[in-house]
Amino acid sequence: HVQLTESGGGMVQPGGSLRLSCVVSAQTDSNYMTWFRQAPGTEREFVAAITWNSALTDYADAVNGRFTVSEDPYRNTVYLQMNDLTPEDTAVYYCATRQSWAMKFSRDYREYDYWGQGTQVTVAS
Repeated sequence: HVQLTESGGGMVQPGGSLRLSCVVSAQTDSNYMTWFRQAPGTEREFVAAITWNSALTDYADAVNGRFTVSEDPYRNTVYLQMNDLTPEDTAVYYCATRQSWAMKFSRDYREYDYWGQGTQVTVAS
């Protein structure tokens, strides 16, 4: 049974940093992990993705240059380092994975099979 568990959220002032973690209880055939976020009243949106061998990453334009995704396969953990946070980054952040291997990253949350419970990130002064 695959379980994803996020941690590391919290409240931070604009310009601050947070590091999110996502522990995967059991690997699927998927070759990558993805972070999404969802603010109240909005659709879940893609944030970043990384292959398990760290060879490839993908970032949403809104976070590129500020966020860094990384992974530790020995700990079955994926991280999202978030720097220079703004109030627009306020959302519940989720990690997700798919059951099967895929040729390329997907930014469509509807294509993902497993989700964590989410961790709240609030950026406010």
